[in-house]
Amino acid sequence: MITTETLLKTAMQLAVIEQPHCHYQHIIECVKKALPSDAIALLIRQDDVLKPMAIHGLMPDTLGRRFVINDHPRLHAICNASQPLQFAQDCPLPDPYDGLLSCKQGDIPVHACLGMPLLDKNDDLLAVITLDSLNAKAFDEYDLQQLAVLSQLCATQLKTTLLLQQYQNHAQHSNALVQELNREALTRDGVEIIGQSAAMQSLKNDIKLVAGSEFSVLIQGDTGVGKELVARNIHLHSKRSQQPLIHLNCASLPENLAESEFFGHAKGAFTGAESARQGKFQLADGGTLFLDEIGELPLAMQSKLLRVLQSGEIQTVGEDKVKYVDVRVIAATNRNLKDEVTQGRFRADLYHRLSVYPLHVPPLNQRENDVILLAGFFIEKTARKLAIEQLKLSVEAQLTLAQYSWPGNVRELEHVISRAALKAKQSQWQQAIITIEPEHCELNLTTSKTVSPLIPRPKPHESELSLKQATDAFTHHLITQQLAHHEFNWAATARTLNIDRANLVRLAKRLGITIKKTL
Repeated sequence: MITTETLLKTAMQLAVIEQPHCHYQHIIECVKKALPSDAIALLIRQDDVLKPMAIHGLMPDTLGRRFVINDHPRLHAICNASQPLQFAQDCPLPDPYDGLLSCKQGDIPVHACLGMPLLDKNDDLLAVITLDSLNAKAFDEYDLQQLAVLSQLCATQLKTTLLLQQYQNHAQHSNALVQELNREALTRDGVEIIGQSAAMQSLKNDIKLVAGSEFSVLIQGDTGVGKELVARNIHLHSKRSQQPLIHLNCASLPENLAESEFFGHAKGAFTGAESARQGKFQLADGGTLFLDEIGELPLAMQSKLLRVLQSGEIQTVGEDKVKYVDVRVIAATNRNLKDEVTQGRFRADLYHRLSVYPLHVPPLNQRENDVILLAGFFIEKTARKLAIEQLKLSVEAQLTLAQYSWPGNVRELEHVISRAALKAKQSQWQQAIITIEPEHCELNLTTSKTVSPLIPRPKPHESELSLKQATDAFTHHLITQQLAHHEFNWAATARTLNIDRANLVRLAKRLGITIKKTL
């Protein structure tokens, strides 16, 4: 007989799960203590099939079986019952566990068999628990009402388990979705750092070195050099790559709302705070926070940022409680922060905290031949946007781009390519291959063109020249003369000199002839 004390004890045991991954096994262990038996199983209903989720006293392969309800009369009867069901000793219905009891080989002899349907509050079947005992009278003494209470206790616990699993699956799915969307956002415009110059190879090596650490990184460089791209690469190659990368532009922060943007605010914390809001540090917890234009951060916020970097502590605006976050900070600036510290506009202690591993992104005019590589990248990207099947740079346009000083760095190059492609498409719409010429680049205003050698060439006495030097000097003079005569048009100059245009451009480059162009 199941006493009230036993039911109460079972209810308390069901409510305490020491190992969250063993929910189902925990349920049958609790039932076994209240109803001793030789074999017990918990089977979840999945449409017209019962799937064993936890067993005791049955062969291990039972967990791999799937019992079609209509094929097993005893299981069918249990599933259609509204309360626990005990089968008579001489019941002719076949037992689904024949040959599966671990304590008995062969057919099960006369034995006791009890089934408990686990129903939700709408009387829909969730699962069944089956109990078998080799003692034919093992369950005779139990009161049906007490068995029904035990069944309901198990059903309640099972419902909680199923809901918990549903929430866990949903959370895992949401987390995977966030990770995928985060990675897609990071990689949508490409994350490869284009460049083969020595300066860029050194930068790439530094990125690989620092990415695997947890150090704060300060990225310095002129406007438009690609500091954000460097930050994305650091994050994607770090241990936090599956966590979010949160971006915050310090230059766009109103001083009176900066603290809220960083640390969040509680509802009613200030006028207009109609609901609670998480700050960037909470959103980046476990991941990376990229602080762009850190040199623009007001001094009042610099001290509060320093506190987070030192201890990981944040305090939401309008709350007294201190919270802790695990965030890696990557900062970027186009200012010289050492000078800013000297001038008193930036805290020295914050500068040292941020620049644990400083990185400098070189300007485009110090990256040797990377201009043409980057131009190729932007041309392919622009061709897709403008639906151009084939887009290319003429040799003259390549020379034009290579010789320009690029004060706006990579960003300026991208914009020049975009505009040039649009102009080239408009003027060559009937052609299969669209070619960008120098005139499309908007860098060659004729009023400001001058022709000069890349390296100044002194005029030594003829007696000091070798044959090659004399030939190069004459060729240099002739090309520059003809270029000026034809208003710096490479094609016209090539026709006059009776030379292929591409060969002329290559020869001019070898001789150091450059066209300096300004806006």
